Amino acid sequence: MSAPKALLRANEISGSPAGEAVPRHVAVIMDGNGRWAAARGLPRIAGHRAGAEAVRRTIRACVDAGVEWLTIYAFSSENWRRPAAEVADLTGLLRHYLRHEVAELDRGGVRVRFIGERARFGPSMTAEIEAAELRTASNARLNLNIALSYGARDEIVAAARALAADAAAGLIDPAAIAEAAFANRLTTAGQPDPDLIIRTSGEQRLSNFLLWQSAYAELVFLDVLWPDFDAAQFTLALEAYAGRERRFGARPV
Repeated sequence: MSAPKALLRANEISGSPAGEAVPRHVAVIMDGNGRWAAARGLPRIAGHRAGAEAVRRTIRACVDAGVEWLTIYAFSSENWRRPAAEVADLTGLLRHYLRHEVAELDRGGVRVRFIGERARFGPSMTAEIEAAELRTASNARLNLNIALSYGARDEIVAAARALAADAAAGLIDPAAIAEAAFANRLTTAGQPDPDLIIRTSGEQRLSNFLLWQSAYAELVFLDVLWPDFDAAQFTLALEAYAGRERRFGARPV
């Protein structure tokens, strides 16, 4: 695919007063691995491997820009419906990543967390996920969330169930439940909401990603396929973000 257009479709920089220069939390929907591979006559797993390289570039770009939090949508709850061979390839790539990349992330000061239904990957993979989190727990240069077997609707339902159980047990008053209490039951409890969500490949939807947390996030949709995403594309997204006026529902002064 040729270099992306400059691109942001309905979310183009509008010339509005500049917002924060750098978002504290960036979330990325990494889309286009399969199309990237198909365009080159390669198997889909080749696209996923190339996408892993784009993750490395994005982590470096976040550190260089001073972003504090990065959340990547690596494997959705809906991805389990893909052909068994592709699911096996994806989980194998994840296992490779855990075994060979975490040490580098640790040396770079990156703290790794996983959100989603990790148990679905089985006890062996779950143990490796927990080991990665433990190994990097004291790092503070960048907080990296990896969303695995993640679906925002499932996350919201689970939070509602937890609150309902506490109410039924008499631990909380249902009338006193506020947004903060709900947010504290989510897998991102204690973390800042994303300021900027980037989606590659030209698609313009959230696809069940961080639905609660993205209430006031700025959205940038890029035409580039994920394996081709690099520091230049990241800079374009940051420029779009800096050009937005973030009002969080308030009227302009």
